[in-house]
Amino acid sequence: MQLDILYEDDDLIIVNKPAGLLAIPDRFNADIPSLGRQVEKALGQKIWVVHRLDRQTSGVICFAKNEVVHRYLSMLFEEHSVNKYYIALVNGRVIPEQGRIDKPITEHPAIKGKMIITKKGKPSLTEYKVIEQWPLYSLVQFQIFTGRTHQIRVHIASIGHTIVCDEIYGDAKPFLLSDIKRKYRLSDKEEQERPLLSRLALHAQRLEFKKEDGKEIIVEAPLPRDIAACVKQLNKWAGGSEKRATTIEE
Repeated sequence: MQLDILYEDDDLIIVNKPAGLLAIPDRFNADIPSLGRQVEKALGQKIWVVHRLDRQTSGVICFAKNEVVHRYLSMLFEEHSVNKYYIALVNGRVIPEQGRIDKPITEHPAIKGKMIITKKGKPSLTEYKVIEQWPLYSLVQFQIFTGRTHQIRVHIASIGHTIVCDEIYGDAKPFLLSDIKRKYRLSDKEEQERPLLSRLALHAQRLEFKKEDGKEIIVEAPLPRDIAACVKQLNKWAGGSEKRATTIEE
């Protein structure tokens, strides 16, 4: 796989992770492909993991090229000094269209790999803003101020919505053109409909931080093809979209 490098210098490399690829090697099966291993192979050197993305999440991810930079960047993430923006296709019309979700998160006591909101959880803060909306779907930008596991997925579910194709907090249903296009028909060459999107519709959109020398780093990954295809078809078949400001800070 050819790396989609978004930014690189002597200290770090930032790449656009494709959905379905592990960010770091699996602890129990080293044969499963991972982005971290591919970056090391491409650079011909060891890299250090700064933060992570879920396997089905695409988008911006940063690796350090040496231990000194790794310590500094890790400190930035721990102190919440990195601006992290995500974008997701969400089921339903999100109302209010802009808001803040401040609810503590912890591991589910009985279901491995699932997180829940509870008073005894770790503080978790997410801001969101609707970017574009249709009768049954919303394109939403999120900024997370903490880095809890599944934070966006848990928080958006807590206000009555789920990310499209979320198999843990939603119905895992893929995005089908037939769901939004009236009188949809398969072509003569198709035996069954192929989904426009069949993975969690969550994308790490942008990272913003300052390096130790004061240089400002702002890196953005474009909307991936599968989510972009859904947006295109929604605009075509799901009625007129309602567009909003493009970023939370606006």
